[in-house]
This record gives sequence, structure tokens and C-alpha cells, in this order.
Amino acid sequence: MTHIDPPFVSDGSTAEEEVESLLPRRSAAVDPEDDETSERAYEYDEKVVVVGVSDVGGAAFDGPPPPFSWRKLWLFTGPGFLMSIAFLDPGNLEGDLQAGAVAGFSLLWLLLSATAMGLMIQMLSARLGVATGRHLAELCREEYPKWAMLALWLMAEVALIGADIQEVIGSAIAIKILSGGVFPLWTGVIVTAFDCFIFLFLENYGVRKLEAFFAFLIATMAISFTWMFGEAKPSGKELLIGLLVPKLSSKTINQAVGIVGCVIMPHNVFLHSALVQSRAIDPNKKSHVQEALRYYTLESTAALIISFLINLFVTTVFAKGFYGTEEADLIGLENAGNYLQVKYGGGLFPILYIWGIGLLAAGQSSTITGTYAGQFIMGGFLNLRLKKWIRSIITRSFAIIPTIFVALFFDTSDSALDILNQWLNVLQSVQIPFALIPLLTMVSKERIMGAFKIGPIYQALTWVIAALLITINGYLLIDFLSFGIQGMLLGSIICAIIAMYMTFIIYLILHGTQYSSR
Repeated sequence: MTHIDPPFVSDGSTAEEEVESLLPRRSAAVDPEDDETSERAYEYDEKVVVVGVSDVGGAAFDGPPPPFSWRKLWLFTGPGFLMSIAFLDPGNLEGDLQAGAVAGFSLLWLLLSATAMGLMIQMLSARLGVATGRHLAELCREEYPKWAMLALWLMAEVALIGADIQEVIGSAIAIKILSGGVFPLWTGVIVTAFDCFIFLFLENYGVRKLEAFFAFLIATMAISFTWMFGEAKPSGKELLIGLLVPKLSSKTINQAVGIVGCVIMPHNVFLHSALVQSRAIDPNKKSHVQEALRYYTLESTAALIISFLINLFVTTVFAKGFYGTEEADLIGLENAGNYLQVKYGGGLFPILYIWGIGLLAAGQSSTITGTYAGQFIMGGFLNLRLKKWIRSIITRSFAIIPTIFVALFFDTSDSALDILNQWLNVLQSVQIPFALIPLLTMVSKERIMGAFKIGPIYQALTWVIAALLITINGYLLIDFLSFGIQGMLLGSIICAIIAMYMTFIIYLILHGTQYSSR
């Protein structure tokens, strides 16, 4: 199989049009249906033109990265904002509102810390994609035995389906709110099923058009939840204390675990390593990689600052309105808008509909990025070369079909829907090790990363974070399963599943350790 390196262009006084004319188009260079061409050919028909560090025409000179440029930052901006959407999906919003209602302002410090940990993990994913020219799913296919690779693929697909069910239901709830109840959940699910065609339509016009669409959705969320924040008028003093003074009690431990567990989404780890390859850089040139990582770090940090502020606004709105009240434990994603409407009233624009607009933007953006991630996961692990519309239908069907049944069954039961969301959070949380461990293993390998492998201090720090996340999510799993387990047979089955789960995690860690010695 022939490997085709991504094209690059150079710095200097050359006009952008001339530079772009010298850049080979991916669609012209390879045939996506040809088995002899790279399986990555279909991922980006046309890369975004960025200014490199070599002379036009591909001179061999590889000097230091050029100085910072706002224009270059703009050209690199996009992948980090698509990545940040996973921090704003309906599952995260539900975690935010429950944390605010039950714990008040006391867990804001944890939200900040979890976002910082998420940024560190996502930058490792970006580093892997830029330095190798391949994404995490492709590398897993190459670096693990077939049985382990298939197990990792299955875990990634299960996590993605769980996330997509939450996201589709979030969109359906928003449609139900905005339609005044005219459209039930199952109708909203069917409407949401067609958003993958929006993705295909925009992608045909270039990756920048797709990124602009996501920027619009993020802006919609930011405006909606900022409006809600302004309506609630939370205490600035309490907000600062919550951010700066760590507090944790036995009553808020579940909300704390939920905040941390929602930050790292397994499919997002796979996605970011692929998104960064939408820019035309040469991974074989150290200065190109250094320059790309510099700009990706800046744009990803900016994106996660915005996502943190949105999550902060949601948490503080519900902290101000419902902390210490009888209904605090009853608020979930579906009834949150009604509680907000009763608490804060109509105002210039009913807060119920403001919530609905923000929730719809969150659900739509995250479902489309979920479809995007599904394409990379399936193509990378299984080395499938399918047409985009076929892959989109396959990946979306995995989530839409079970979601329709969920919507039909839970449409009239808020409490049942909240329980389902808790199960889905657990389902995604327990998949985190199967994305984190391969990522941390590979970014630590000189054979894979070359000069861009992470150093021992960075390795130790990231493994501590991974161990913390695995421990927290292990607690969430055990705590959740401890309710309702009756009978020796069921208990034995659950113990056997947990034993297999832990055995596979230990295998992945040991495989990485043995691999590093070669």
C-alpha cells in the first residue's frame, strides 16, 4: 500500500493564489476507490492551505519555525473547535445542571481542573496526528494484535453509540421544547437523523465551510447560555470562591465524578488526532510539525476556554436557582427548561426557549461530530474504504435505530430518561481506558513519534491523570452497579465482566510497557 505524504507549501512573499496552485489536490493525486492507494485518501479531498517553512516547490531546507503570525493562526483554527464540541454535548450539560442544582457553586474548581486535564489529553491526540500523519485508530490497527485491535474497535463503537444516543435525545428534547410539545421525542429523533446529510453537503464544499458551520453552532450556545447567565444574575463572590477554593463532600461525590467523567470522551480522543491532518503540512519536517503544534495548542486552548465558560454559565444558573431547594434532585435534561421557566419567568424572551435553542445547538453539533468520529474509527480500525454517504448512514444507523426505541419508550417518563442518561454516562466512562492507554502508549514511543515523543516528566503527569480518570470512572461503575444487584447469579456475572474488563486494561498497559523496550 503506497503512503502518500500530505503536500505542503512555503513561506515568503508568494501570493496565496500562487501557493495554492502549487499544492497538489488530494482528490487528484489518489483514487479513493483504488485498493492500492492510501486508506486515508477519502478523509480530506482537499487540505487547507497553510504557509510552511520551505521554499515554494518543496526545497529541502528545514530551518526553525517562522515567527508567530495571526494569519497562520487563523488558517490553523478549526480542528480545536470541532474537538471542543464534545465538552458541550447534552451529556455534559446535564452533568452541569445537576452539579449546580445539587452542589451549588462548590464544584466549579473541579470543572476548571477537569477542563485543563481534558486539554492536556486532547493535545496529546493532536500531537500524535501531526507528528505521524496518521490518526489513533489507524495506529491501533498497526500496533496491536488483531484480537486486541478488534476489541478496541468494539469498545470505541460502543462508547460512540452511547454518546450519540445522548446527543440525539438532547436534540429531540430541544425540538420538543421549541415546538411547544407538538413534536414528541421520536419525531425529533427522526429529524435529527438527517443532520448527517448537512455534514455531507458542507464537507463537499470544503473543510473550512464545515468548520464555519460548527463555529456558528458554538456561537449559538455561547449566546444562549450567556443570556441565561445574565437572567439568573448569580453572585460573583460565590462564583470566585467556587473556582478558587476546592470543596468536596459525601453529598456531592456523585456530581463530582460526573463532571470529571464527562470531560474525556473516548471518541473525541480518536477524532482530534484525525482532524489536525486537515492542514497541509509535511510531518517529515520537524519545523513543520513544531509550527503546527504551536498553533493547534493556541486554538485548542482558546476553544476549551470558551467551552469552559459555557459549562460554567450552565452550572451557575442552576446553582443560583435550585441549590438547596426540594426540586434540586429532580432536575434532568428534559424538565430543566420547565424549571427554569418557573424560576426565572419570561423576561424579554422566555428562558425556556433560550434553553431549548442552546440545547439544540449542542445536540446538533455533537451528533454531527459523532458521525465524523465514527467514520475515522471505522475506517482506521477496519481499513474500510467506503463512499462517504455509505459510511455516514452506517455510523448514524448504529445510534439512530436504538435511539428511536428509547424515545418511544421513555417519551412520557422524565425519571426513566434520567436513569437512561446515567447508564449511558457509565457506558462511556468505562470505555475511557481503551482510548487513553493506547494514546499514552504511542505518544511515548520514539519509533512512532520520532523527536516528538513526550518526555519522562510529561509521561508521568499524563499517566497520573489517566490513573485518576480510570479510578474515578471505576468508582462510578461500582457505585452504579451496586444498586439493584440481587441474587448470586447476577452478582457473579457482573464480577466476571469486571474481571475481564480489568484484565484487558492490564494487558494494554503491559503491552505498552513491553513495546517500549523494543
